[in-house]
Amino acid sequence: MLHLIWTALIGLIVGALAKFIIPGKEPGGIFITMLIGIAGSFLGTFLGRAIGHYEPDQSAGFLMSLVGALILLGIYHLIRRSRATT
Repeated sequence: MLHLIWTALIGLIVGALAKFIIPGKEPGGIFITMLIGIAGSFLGTFLGRAIGHYEPDQSAGFLMSLVGALILLGIYHLIRRSRATT
């Protein structure tokens, strides 16, 4: 149970930092921010394993989670911008 609370807290911090770094209107409130951070961690773990930075049993650290969250927000902004122009 404590692991889930820790994951949610780190996800919230990472998501909030990603929203702070990338300017613009991002979706949702606290729960969406938390989900962006958690999904960024999964993406960061996947990318880290793909480039050989992490072993199969390791997960992403704080910085790689932030990179994953920034990538997700960047993709969101690209999709939103393409919808606005069409």
